[in-house]
Amino acid sequence: MEKGKISAVQMAILLYPTVVATAILILPATTGQFAKQDMWLSPIWASLFGYLAVIIAYRLHHYYPQKTFVQYSEKIVGKFPGKLLGLGFLFFVLHTNGMILRDYGEFVTGNFLNQTPIIVTIMTMAFVCALAVRGGVEVIARSSQIFFPVFIVLFLVIVLLLIPALEPKNIFPVMEEGVNPSIVGAIIPSQWFSELFLISFLLPYLHKNENGLKWGLISTVLILLTLVITNLFSLLLFGDITPLFNYPVMDAARYINIAEFLQHVESIVMAIWVTGMFVKICIFSYVVVIGTAQWLQLSDYRPIVFPIGFLSVSISMWSASNAQELTHFTNTSWTFYACLFLIVIPLVLLLTAKLRNKFQKSSNTER
Repeated sequence: MEKGKISAVQMAILLYPTVVATAILILPATTGQFAKQDMWLSPIWASLFGYLAVIIAYRLHHYYPQKTFVQYSEKIVGKFPGKLLGLGFLFFVLHTNGMILRDYGEFVTGNFLNQTPIIVTIMTMAFVCALAVRGGVEVIARSSQIFFPVFIVLFLVIVLLLIPALEPKNIFPVMEEGVNPSIVGAIIPSQWFSELFLISFLLPYLHKNENGLKWGLISTVLILLTLVITNLFSLLLFGDITPLFNYPVMDAARYINIAEFLQHVESIVMAIWVTGMFVKICIFSYVVVIGTAQWLQLSDYRPIVFPIGFLSVSISMWSASNAQELTHFTNTSWTFYACLFLIVIPLVLLLTAKLRNKFQKSSNTER
């Protein structure tokens, strides 16, 4: 199976774009609908799901080291129910991967490659990611290490260039209607933070397992800071009209114009999006591939990389008829769908594992 090993720092770098890549462009619009001028608070409440997901994954890993969700499900609830849980989880991740590919395709073709068929854009990214997945977790981790500083530097460039145009008055009044609007605004972002549970497929391949929880939580904090800054700057720039934009960060980049010399920097946003989405799609594809190989008890996962890539592309085209339908599904049913598989079911498994462990210790003591 997988022979590669990664460090805890590499794992944290992998987790960062897995959440931020999707959220960074549309988060201000989705949270602004409900939280209004308190939209910058919403990622703080949503991040609680991220901390919870990391802790659940780590505790399960503590009980079943060297095993992933697909493997320890059978140990916890039995072979047949565990197989069903594993199959359901794999379908969820495969479906999510297809939706991510479609999201990527809609953004690129809608904003940059208008004359390019969306299927070409999606297939190109899926093929490149499949090559990385075939290389294993080490290849994905090293690719992420290259892209991570690029992602951070380009993000900071956008932030610094926007500072002269910000209007601090847009943040007031703070909590005019109490804390509830910002909490409601956190519902949709919570699904992205819950994706941190995929750490359960990376923990078995760490060099030093004891650092896994620490760096998982550090990654969650970095994600939180990035999303708070994104929402805050969108609010200070656009104010109440932020929810009217499909991609507020893209429109913010188009707003930059320094002395009629530095302008049209939306290509920077494009670079941020593509590098982040590459890592995110690689991680989701890797989870599906490794999980499927374990579910089928295959000795090598590489033969199924391209077939699963083809399935992901097919799902991306069948999942929604247009961008509006995709957005509607993501902002409604998807939140509960994601939290079920990434928070609720893992939490139930953890509680069951705790009880099993407690009873086993009691029976051993009696003997």
